[in-house]
Amino acid sequence: MAAVGRPGPGGVPAVPVASGHSIPVLGLGTSHRGGYSHAAVLHALQKCGIRHIDTAKRYGCESLLQRAIRDSGVKREDLWITTKLWHADYGYENTKKACLESCERLGVEYLDLYLIHWPDAQVPGKSNREVRAETWRAMEELYEKGLCKSIGVSNFLISHLEQLKEDCVITPHVNQVEYHPFQRPQELVDYCRSRDIVFEGYCPLAKGEALTHPTVIELAKKYCRTPAQICIRWSIQNGIVTIPKSTKAERIEENCKVFDFTIAEDDVEILNGMHDGRHVSWDPSFIV
Repeated sequence: MAAVGRPGPGGVPAVPVASGHSIPVLGLGTSHRGGYSHAAVLHALQKCGIRHIDTAKRYGCESLLQRAIRDSGVKREDLWITTKLWHADYGYENTKKACLESCERLGVEYLDLYLIHWPDAQVPGKSNREVRAETWRAMEELYEKGLCKSIGVSNFLISHLEQLKEDCVITPHVNQVEYHPFQRPQELVDYCRSRDIVFEGYCPLAKGEALTHPTVIELAKKYCRTPAQICIRWSIQNGIVTIPKSTKAERIEENCKVFDFTIAEDDVEILNGMHDGRHVSWDPSFIV
């Protein structure tokens, strides 16, 4: 398991990042298609101690988050704000411009973490590898200038990370990938750890599929917890920075109550054994 430090602002434990900062192990994810609620974000920040907010240009809610962050009264320096660069903005100059635009929409002077959202560049006449390298050079520059306190990637597999290693200077600080009991890419997790890349997991509830699995339900009864709390606690115990999404205040509250119990090692292994390779989100394995 990755080293978890002392609780940061809000009381959520944090994990050290190679950039010299610390990322809270539990965040609040946002998304497109109805994946944003002003009231829910306010509740997370004001009532649940959440200080880690994950968004993306693709989700279309950066401007909405600006208002929620302002209305919450939480100091900017106590927040960890992640957003992502969409493939339509890949390329050296486009990346720098897109970063500034995301900062403007979010109402911040810097990002705590900026991620390349997806390994497929879709640029005519150029290979994905060429565009990723060019894009990453811009990310490195944004990091060196302090506009991004940490930089990373999302949905990158070992092959993509290996290419980046050959083409660029700075190793990504974070790799955000789908992670839940049915999709536990341990080889990728181990690879990231060997290179000091923090592994961050999205879709920890497998978009609800894990909540109805008999094994998860049985363990929820055993620990007097909800199935969602079992999945989130399991992910965190496996050393994964975990970002569940919800637009309901009561669900966010439930998702945050995972630091006052521990799943026994043999039960962690039972959950680990549920891996069957299924994706409930994007599958990057076909992208070169």
